[in-house]
Amino acid sequence: MEILPMLGVMFLIFYFLLIRPQNKERRQQQVMRSSLKKGDKVLTQGGIVASIRDVKEKEVVLDIDGAKIRIVRDAVVRVLEAKDAETATV
Repeated sequence: MEILPMLGVMFLIFYFLLIRPQNKERRQQQVMRSSLKKGDKVLTQGGIVASIRDVKEKEVVLDIDGAKIRIVRDAVVRVLEAKDAETATV
């Protein structure tokens, strides 16, 4: 009977250290991906830095030095700020 409270405490620790931060990160990524707009500089999972040419429901069209490529929204890792984009292209 003394094991049940310990298991409950261990589950709470596990939840607050692992599960909750992952869910928070996932929500932040979803918000970022849903707010993508034309002209944003982004970094993809493959390490490509490009600007967004067009945004569709599940895809994003990127402009890389005049070439355009289509990727799924989930491949966008983050939106770069002006100073981030400068250091990434150097």
